[in-house]
Amino acid sequence: MVAGGSVSFALPPSATPNWILPIGVSGYGATYNSAIRNTLYPPLYLFDKTSNGTLGMDEKASAAQPPVYSPDGRTVSITLRNLTWSDGKPVTARDVEFFYNLVKAGKKQWSIYSEGRIPDNVTGFETTGQRSFRLHLDKKYNQDWFTANQLSRLIPMPQAVWDKTSDNGPVGDFDRNPKTAEKVFDYLVGQGKQLGKFSTNPLFKVVDGPFAIQDFSTRGQVTLRRNPHYTGPDPAHLDTVRFQTFTSSAAEYNVLLAGGVDYGYVPTSDLGQRAKLEGLGYRITPWDGWAVSYIPYNFNNPALGTVFKQRYVREAIQRSVNQDGIADVIWRQAATKTYGPVPQGTASKYLSPRQQRNPYPFDPARAKRQLAQHGWRTGSDGVAYCADPHACGPGIQKGTRLSMTVLSESGSDETTGMIQELKSSLSRIGVDLEISQRPLNSVLAATAQCKPADPSCGWQLSFFGTQGSWYYDADPSGERLFGTNGTSNLGSYSNPHADELIAETNESDDQFAMREYSAFLAEDLPVIWVPNPAYQVSAIDSALHGVTQDPLADLYPQRWYWTR
Repeated sequence: MVAGGSVSFALPPSATPNWILPIGVSGYGATYNSAIRNTLYPPLYLFDKTSNGTLGMDEKASAAQPPVYSPDGRTVSITLRNLTWSDGKPVTARDVEFFYNLVKAGKKQWSIYSEGRIPDNVTGFETTGQRSFRLHLDKKYNQDWFTANQLSRLIPMPQAVWDKTSDNGPVGDFDRNPKTAEKVFDYLVGQGKQLGKFSTNPLFKVVDGPFAIQDFSTRGQVTLRRNPHYTGPDPAHLDTVRFQTFTSSAAEYNVLLAGGVDYGYVPTSDLGQRAKLEGLGYRITPWDGWAVSYIPYNFNNPALGTVFKQRYVREAIQRSVNQDGIADVIWRQAATKTYGPVPQGTASKYLSPRQQRNPYPFDPARAKRQLAQHGWRTGSDGVAYCADPHACGPGIQKGTRLSMTVLSESGSDETTGMIQELKSSLSRIGVDLEISQRPLNSVLAATAQCKPADPSCGWQLSFFGTQGSWYYDADPSGERLFGTNGTSNLGSYSNPHADELIAETNESDDQFAMREYSAFLAEDLPVIWVPNPAYQVSAIDSALHGVTQDPLADLYPQRWYWTR
């Protein structure tokens, strides 16, 4: 092992990191944001792939020791690891309480909030020592789920530095009063949106992770430097890690060929050049993700929301997705076919056989007949229109056309090809699909939950899954994605039975609960399911070691090191 050095890491096409505040808000949820943030502010618990191939807790990277649940399951006791803030102060239970108080006060803006879940399900925060605390819960929960998907949400933040409401205001215990806690929340979120100041803002100079910020450009270039004040069990070997952004996968590949990237990726269209890359000193390996990919419907869109709410329409659209062709030809077998809400690339106890069998195989002829049976006729321009509103469904007016627009992230030839293929196959059943390509952050910002009257509700379909639309926690539950009012339920899907199933997966130890959820969402189609691409096919300098390609899309660059 060679001490120190620097690594250049290639970010996804058109990706520009824009968030490091431990409290996430809507529109800033890209996976690379959290991957960078976790090196600065480690959560209580991080999970990744264990040596036996399953997902488990990464104790070294986590900010706390494993939790201890009471016999009745109603309390959980947690002890923090011996971490220190970069200003010399210890990381304490007060820093966790600070985070908890802020997300409790500002939960409606917290992007990972889901009604009835954390912080709602915590009835009390009890400090039991400088580094220990106890959470009192409103009921007994599935402990695996609660640790992986609830406790992992909690992130210590430097209360002694951040607990204020303005730049020049005093630091106090403002978080302990709900009204002033909201002001602290708003202040910190405001600071979090000033990405051009991340490297100079004194707030973000105080970290407890293995890295700190050296540079953070609004253009997406980020450099992390080793944190010399880190006191945990997972210190960084490298001096710096540079995150580079590219306008397209082709642009990244050209730099890769020139030796300008140490850890990059190979566009699937260039996988035939594997031998050439290996000759240049790269090892090529796929990075598979614990993820699903999909195109959400906006069920509240004023023009087409009532159309999307008809399950037969969603079934017809799903039957027009040629998953075999997209996965095998466009993604060149570097994508896993997805038929429902549970990842299918890795065998797991969560996957229902009904999802795995694909409830809606590719069949455009059947899809067209299905629309015709419900009152749709094909116009002279080839676009279907509602000829019989009684058959079309509630709220659909006569003459409504199946003409819709999809927002799609730019920069990837494979994504462009997939959306074009979808446009072509949908045209066979009378659906006109217009394509609007934008950079990823722009697509995410435009794809927001909304009410029909909101100006922001104009979007209809959206794709942001070039490297997977949604990376799950270790437990692939769906309260955030598909629960009514879930903060990542971008299209406002709502189904009472889905809510019941989600609640059961969260609260019951019954292993079949998740399989029933898997089956129902595969059949009810809250989104358009599309093949889930590998996070990337990586090209890694053969002298760079310590790399583990985490299925949850985390990075752990503190473990990387050079052998030359």
